[in-house]
Amino acid sequence: MSNIVNKLYQNNTIIYKVILFLVATTAIVYLFPKGGHFKYDFNNGQLWKYDNLYAPFDFAIQKTEEEITIEKKEIEVNAKLYFLNDLDVEQEVNANFKRRIFQIKPSDSLNVESIQNLFEIGKNTIAKIYKKGFLNVVSEDKVSNKNEIVAIRKGNEVEDVVFKTLLNSKEVLKLINNNLAEINSGFKRKLLLDLLSEVIKPNLSYDDAFTEKIIENEINNISYTKGKVESGKLIILKGDIVEGKKLAILNSLKSESESQVWTESNYNWIILGYTILVSLALLMLLLFLKKYRLEIFENNNKVTFIFFNVFSMIFIQTLVIKYNSDYLYVVPLSILPIVLKAFFDARLGLFTHVLTVLLLGYIVPNSFEFIYLHIIAGIVTILTVSELYKRANLFISVAQITLIYMLTYFAFSIIKEGNASQINWTYFMLFAANGLLSFLSIILIYMYEKIFGLVSDVTLLELSNTNTKLLRELNEKAPGTFQHSMQVANLAEAAANEIRANSMLVRTGALYHDIGKMLNPMYFTENQSTGVNPHNDLSPRDSSKIITDHVIKGVELAKKNNLPDRIIDFIRTHHGTSSTYYFYMKEKDLNPDSDIDIKKFQYKGPIPFSKETAILMICDAAEAASKSLKKPTAQAISNLIDKIVDKQMADNQFLNSNITFREIQLIKKVVKKKLMNIYHLRIEYPE
Repeated sequence: MSNIVNKLYQNNTIIYKVILFLVATTAIVYLFPKGGHFKYDFNNGQLWKYDNLYAPFDFAIQKTEEEITIEKKEIEVNAKLYFLNDLDVEQEVNANFKRRIFQIKPSDSLNVESIQNLFEIGKNTIAKIYKKGFLNVVSEDKVSNKNEIVAIRKGNEVEDVVFKTLLNSKEVLKLINNNLAEINSGFKRKLLLDLLSEVIKPNLSYDDAFTEKIIENEINNISYTKGKVESGKLIILKGDIVEGKKLAILNSLKSESESQVWTESNYNWIILGYTILVSLALLMLLLFLKKYRLEIFENNNKVTFIFFNVFSMIFIQTLVIKYNSDYLYVVPLSILPIVLKAFFDARLGLFTHVLTVLLLGYIVPNSFEFIYLHIIAGIVTILTVSELYKRANLFISVAQITLIYMLTYFAFSIIKEGNASQINWTYFMLFAANGLLSFLSIILIYMYEKIFGLVSDVTLLELSNTNTKLLRELNEKAPGTFQHSMQVANLAEAAANEIRANSMLVRTGALYHDIGKMLNPMYFTENQSTGVNPHNDLSPRDSSKIITDHVIKGVELAKKNNLPDRIIDFIRTHHGTSSTYYFYMKEKDLNPDSDIDIKKFQYKGPIPFSKETAILMICDAAEAASKSLKKPTAQAISNLIDKIVDKQMADNQFLNSNITFREIQLIKKVVKKKLMNIYHLRIEYPE
């Protein structure tokens, strides 16, 4: 049991990566659409690049979304409008009229016979009005064309009439006046007119609910097919243009094929296929890290960070496609290479971006166009985004990326459509939004620094400010060391630029590499301004221990002040496993008969494990040693640098730093040139 536990403990990093790999693969496959893939890739206006295609089975030709939308609009435009005839209105009006007119008391000017006569005329007028139909005010404006045929609902009966035959309030008043023209007496005519005006009310109203129901029924009865293709029939010849009816038939075949592939029996096989493809992509990423970025591969925190970013991009893109695929290109995938380049390097950023885009090709429409667009944009991102701590750089880079998106989409559009008239200009707005969202990378970089403990160029810029607490304290307690660190930082930055290493990282590391000296500043020659050397009162071993301990104390001080690990690496490695040779020789002189172990005079290491830490080791030793030259001539400086670097190489200090002989020669050349400029002697002018 204990052996099993020990093996698990020894291989915990590998076990973690396996678990991370399985979780990431499962999560990505889960996001993939639950549908099969058509085995042919085609677009409107393109040549059919496959062999002659025959129908593999019977299938119906599906109408396009545009055709269905047009049919729906035609139904809505041409739909017959329904009006409801309230039969109770006529009875109610007749009853009210009869009651009101017979309430009139007979008089000399209006006897019983006259009242009866007026009643008959009024009753006849009411009958004429409701025979035609009286529209309420709201319903009058429902029809723009007065010659349109509308339907009148009377209970369960429906009668079609021309809309202009229906009466509005003005026409009702006109009909009443015409009907009362036979009455000779103005008094009687006015009396009857007032009575009818008070009791008559509309009986027709627009039946919105019934009209919508009829329209909805007609829309539901729309046929979504427009013909049938029988099995074995030729669909398209090799080299034909995919357009018109051929495009409609191919789209119908694609839809039918995908629905037949994604069946209960095929489900597990398709999931297996997805799993293999996703696993291969993620495995390639891990192999890349293991072969070319071993320090990242061995750091589970960094591997988790990379996998998290890949999954996040796929997850966001999947959500957009699920809810509205029209906004496909609004997702700022360029954030991925920006972030990875900020924390690691351009090559890893591009490699990861390409794999992510390839995985997304399974879930997006027009996958070739999508993959091409984003890979080109990713390459531009890697080539243009640099030095994020310079604010203008990101703005310029995002503008270039957005322009590339627009140009590439424009090219695809004119290839597919044959001209520029059919371009969907909305996509250009989406690309602009994509560019604006890319600025979120700055916020994400800050968040990732806090969550994953990583360091970006923006943080390095902040740390390189000499007004930070730690550097200010170094300047106050050990001014000589501070000036030495500044000189080393300048040398290291120039050397890093020469071999295309991370100049901001090496400069910041150089500023902090000797902070351990501030705890015992007077034991280091650059801080001894009085000429008193405290080492004269110590044994060589004690002196050596104080000198070598500045690395250990520097690491402790850096951790106490929350400096990032990438900066602490420079403190650990800037002396590697070299020795305090002066004190070693002094100890040998004092004890000529003893066998002195040089390991007791060595730094604990480790040796540099990156180009940047190797640069610092060279520049630190070169700058410190150059001050020992009594006559710093060009030849003396050159010989000194050669001697220092040769000694470091002989001691295998650069064994793990992945630096080439050519790069070391370039670094030596830069250091020599810089030191010669520093020690350049001016001409002595006469007083």
